[in-house]
Amino acid sequence: MLAIIDYGMGNLRSVSKAFVHIGADPIVTSDRKIIAKADKIVLPGVGNFGDGARQIDRLQIRKPIIEAILSGKDFLGICLGMQLLMESSEEAPGAKGLAVFKGMVSRLPSSENLKIPHIGWNSISITNHRSPLLANVHDHSFFYFVHSYFADPSEREVVSSVSSHGINFPASISCKNIFATQFHPEKSQNSGLQLLKNFLGITNGSRDNL
Repeated sequence: MLAIIDYGMGNLRSVSKAFVHIGADPIVTSDRKIIAKADKIVLPGVGNFGDGARQIDRLQIRKPIIEAILSGKDFLGICLGMQLLMESSEEAPGAKGLAVFKGMVSRLPSSENLKIPHIGWNSISITNHRSPLLANVHDHSFFYFVHSYFADPSEREVVSSVSSHGINFPASISCKNIFATQFHPEKSQNSGLQLLKNFLGITNGSRDNL
C-alpha cells in the first residue's frame, strides 16, 4: 500500500496523479491507522515549515510517521516534506521538524541577479550514484523547483544530489529507507516519473548498499 499523507499543505492532486500515471494505486490520507499499515509513505508539501509542523501535530501523525520511518518502511519526502525531516528551520524559529536527520533548513541567499523563491527548471548533479531513487536518472537532468529554503543535513553523506541557485544546496537525500527531493518529481516530466517509478520499485536489496 502506498500512502500519500494529507496534512493540508497542498500539491496532493499532482503527486497522486503522477503515481496513478505510472500504475500505482495511492491512498491519500491523514488516518494514523492507514499510515501505520502502508508499505511506502510519501510526505509531499509546499509552504511554510512552521505551518507544516503544526499541521502534523494537529492531526496527531508525527508519531506514526516517525515510527514508520524507524521501522524501515520506504519514505519519500517532497519539497516541504524533505525540509520537515530536519530538526528546525530559519523560516519558523521554534517549530520542531521530524528530526529524522540532524540539521536545519536554511534560506537561499538573495542577490540582485537571483530571485527568491527559486522557481523553475534546474539541473542536478548526482553525488551518490548508488541511490536506487536516482537509478536511470541521468546526471545533470533537469527537475522543477519551487522553494526559498533548503534542507541542510549535518551528515553530508546522506545527500545524493545537489543543485545550484547562488549556492550549491542538497537536491535529494538517500539514506537506507529514507528518500527525499527538494524538487517536485511530479512536475518534472519524464525524469520525475522515472524517479517515482524508482521509489515504487525500491526493495530491501536495492538499498542495502546505501
